[in-house]
Amino acid sequence: MNASDARRDLYALVKRAEDDGVTTLIHKREDRALLASLDRFPAARKADAFPSWVLSAAQKEFGDLISRAAQGQPQVLRRNTTPVAVLLPVDTDASALSSDPAAPSSVAPAGGAVNSQGQQDRESAPRRLATLGDAIGSVLTADPASGPTFGLPGLDAATGGLQPGRLTLVAARPDVGGSLLGLAAARTTALVDHRTVLYAASGPNRDDVFRRILSAETGGDYPRLKQGRLTEYEQDVARQLVQAGDVLLIDDGSSLTAEDIAETAPHMEGLALVVVDRLQAAHSARLPLSGDRLPDASQILSTLARTLHVPVLAVVDSDDPTLLGLLDADVLLTLTATTDPGRVQVTVAERDFGVIGSAYLRPDLLHARFGDAEAVPVAGTGSEDWRLHTTPEERELADAALPYTSGAQKGLPSALTHLLAALRTALAAGEQEAIDELAASLAQAAAAPPQMPDTAEGRRLAAALHAYNAPAPAPTDAAARPAAPEPARPAAGGGAVADADDEDAARDDDDGLVPGDEEDEPETAVFPALRILKDSVTRSKMHPVPVIRLEDREDGPWPLISEDMDGEPRWVHPDVTSTRVAHTRDNGKRVRRDQFDVPASFGDGVLCLIDRNGSFPSACSAVPLAPNKLLHTGPLDAFDKTKAGIYQIDIPDWDYPGMPHPLGRLIDRPDDDGRVWVTTPHIKQLERLHREGHLTAPVTIHDSWTGKANESLFKPFYAAAREARTELIQAGGEPYKNYKTRLSIALRLLWPKRPSQRSPFWRPDWRMSMVAEASVRHWLNAFKAVQEGHTLVALRNVDAAIFWTPDETPPGTYRLGTGFGQVKAKFIQPGEFIPEGDD
Repeated sequence: MNASDARRDLYALVKRAEDDGVTTLIHKREDRALLASLDRFPAARKADAFPSWVLSAAQKEFGDLISRAAQGQPQVLRRNTTPVAVLLPVDTDASALSSDPAAPSSVAPAGGAVNSQGQQDRESAPRRLATLGDAIGSVLTADPASGPTFGLPGLDAATGGLQPGRLTLVAARPDVGGSLLGLAAARTTALVDHRTVLYAASGPNRDDVFRRILSAETGGDYPRLKQGRLTEYEQDVARQLVQAGDVLLIDDGSSLTAEDIAETAPHMEGLALVVVDRLQAAHSARLPLSGDRLPDASQILSTLARTLHVPVLAVVDSDDPTLLGLLDADVLLTLTATTDPGRVQVTVAERDFGVIGSAYLRPDLLHARFGDAEAVPVAGTGSEDWRLHTTPEERELADAALPYTSGAQKGLPSALTHLLAALRTALAAGEQEAIDELAASLAQAAAAPPQMPDTAEGRRLAAALHAYNAPAPAPTDAAARPAAPEPARPAAGGGAVADADDEDAARDDDDGLVPGDEEDEPETAVFPALRILKDSVTRSKMHPVPVIRLEDREDGPWPLISEDMDGEPRWVHPDVTSTRVAHTRDNGKRVRRDQFDVPASFGDGVLCLIDRNGSFPSACSAVPLAPNKLLHTGPLDAFDKTKAGIYQIDIPDWDYPGMPHPLGRLIDRPDDDGRVWVTTPHIKQLERLHREGHLTAPVTIHDSWTGKANESLFKPFYAAAREARTELIQAGGEPYKNYKTRLSIALRLLWPKRPSQRSPFWRPDWRMSMVAEASVRHWLNAFKAVQEGHTLVALRNVDAAIFWTPDETPPGTYRLGTGFGQVKAKFIQPGEFIPEGDD
C-alpha cells in the first residue's frame, strides 16, 4: 500500500493491527516500512523508549514517519497515551531494535511474557482495554464511500454497503435469484469501482459467471447467450469486459473449499471483496461447500473477513432459519418472493440487532440481474387496488415505464424518466390529485416523445406514450400562451475577445441553458451534439457515472468545485493602457470594447489578434477525467498520473516577465490559508513548469478527491465535432451557426447550474476539467511565443491572445487555419478598439 492510501486509512489499519494482528507493508518511493501490532515489537510498549505519536499527529506527518521507520527508527503510534501499533523497518529483527541492546532475548519485555524461543506468549499478554473515546478516530474518519456496494441504491441504503471485516450472507431459495446479488456486488466493485474481487464459484463455472455478467451489462437474454449466440453489440461489450475485467478473478476449481478461498485471498493485492457463490444446503459429494460442512465453512469465511479486513459475501440457496442460525453470519440478507411477481423483498438483519431494514428489488432473471423497485403501496392500499381507479392508458404507461424507472434499462432522457417515476409513485399511492397534476406534463412528453431505444421495452413504452396521447387533453393556460422567444445562445469559442460587459453580468448559475436543451436533437439536426456526447460516454468500457445523485451533491467534492477553476487568464500587460470604449454593433446594440495603447518602449508594430478555433471541443481530444465517482484521497506526497480529479494546492510563485500566472483568475480566489482547488489539467501544467525549471518548488497537494483517470472519454465526441466542422465551415450561414450552438449546449449540459434544468449529465468535475484543459493549452501556446521573444499584450478567456508584432506576422508558434487548435490572425493599429471575433 502506498503512503497516501495508508495515511487516509490509518485508523482502520491501526485497528486491524491492534485487534487481528494484521501487518501492512507501506511504501513511499524507495522507503518501505511495516505497520504492525505491538506483539511483533513488545519493546514499543515501554514509555519513552522510542519516538511516539498520537494518531492524529501521525496522520499529518505520516510520510516522514515512514521514512524514519525505513531507516531503522521505530515509530510508536498512540491512542491518547496508550501505544497501539508501531511502524518498523522491513525485514529487520525486532531484537536489533530493542531500546536496551544489552538485554537478553529471554527477558520479558514490557507488556507481555516471552517463551523459551524468545517469542511473546500471547496467552499471557495482558488484554488491551479501550475507552469509549479511543474509537472516535476510526469512526470519524471512516469513508462511507470506500466499501463495496451492490449498485442498487435501495439495497445499498438499507445495508449501508458491504462492511470490511464482516461476513454477509445472502439467503434465498434457488428460484429467487440470490446468486444475482453476489454477481451485482462483484460487477459494481470490479467494473464500476475498478477494485479487485475474488469470485469463488462453487456451482457455476467461469463461463456461467461471464455469461451472466454479459447478460446483465447488455440486456441480452441469458438463455440465448448460453447457446453461444451473441449479437455484434454483445460481442463488442464482451471484448470490453475482457479488457476491463482484470480485477475480477474467478476461482471455479474443482472441489473448492473454504480453506482454498482463505489460502488464495491473502495473496491478491488490493483485494476489496470476496464473493462465494454458492453454499449449497443439500449435501453433495462433489461440492465441499454443501450440507453439514457449511457451518465450519462459514466460520472460516468469517475469520477470513476479519483477518484481511475485507467484506466477504456468501450466497446460500436456502432461507431455512435453522440452517441460517448455524451459519451465524454478521449480516443476513434474506430474499423473499412477494405476491407481486415483479417484486422481491430483501430483509436486512444483523447478528446483534435482528432486523434493521428492508428493500424491494425487481427481479430480471432473463437478464441475470436485479433492478431497484419502487416502495410498496401506502398502508391501506392493496398492491393491485390502484388499478381500479385509473385508465387503461395510465396503467399501460406505468407498466411499460418500469424497466426504465427501476434502472434496469437505460436510454431515456432523465426528465422523462423522472416524470414516469412520479406517475408510478402517484398511481401506487392512489394519489388522484398528483395524477391529475402530472397529466399536462405527460401529454406534452407523449406529443413529442424522444427517440426510444430499439428494444422490446423501448417499443412498448413508445406505444404506451402514443396511446396515452390519443385522447387530446384539455388545453391549459400555459399551453395557450405563445411560446417565448428563445434567448440568444453563447457560441462555442466565439470571439477574439469576448464582450466583457456580458462577462461581468454573468453569474455562476447562468449557464445559458433553457428547458428542452436536454432533449436529444431530431434526426434531421445538422449536428446532433448531445446525442454524440452521450454516446461517447456510454461506449466507454470504464462504466462512467454521468449523473451524481441529487442527495449526494451537497457533500464530498461537489461543493468545492466552482467556475473559477477554469483558470482562464484575464490579463493585460502591466505596461499597456487598456480602456473601454463605446461601440454600436451592426444590429444597433450598444456595447463596450477594449482599446489598447502600448508604450513607445515596445517599438514600431501593430496589434496581432489571435483567435483559437474550437477551444472547448479541441480540449475534448485528451482531457484527463475520472469517469467514475471521486474518492477522498486526502494529502498526496506526489501527483499520481493514473488519477484525475480535484486537488487543493498552494498558489505557486510566478515572476516570469511578460506572462500571466499559469493559474489565471484562480489566484484571485484563495482560501484563508492561501490555497486553491484545481483540476487535473492545471496540476499537470504546474508539474511540467517545475520540471522545466520555471517554478522553483514542486506542487504541494494538501487535499484531493480523485478517481482512475481516462483521457479518451470525450474523444469520439471530439472526432465527430472536428469532422462536422470541416464540412460545415465551408457552407457557413445557418448550418454552421446551428452547429456551434448545439456544440455549446452539449458541453454546457455537463454541469447545468439551475436545479430546474434537466440534463443527462451532472458532472461539474468533467465540465471544469474540460474548460481548464482548454485554458491550459491556450496559456502554453502563448508562453511558447513569449519564450521565442514575442511581446504578449493581453491574454483572455480560452481563445483570445493579442501580441505586439513589428512585422505584421503572427508568432510562429501558432498554426494558421480553420481547424481545431488552429488560429485566425488579424492586425489593427494601436489605439483602435478590438473587434469581435467572427467565428
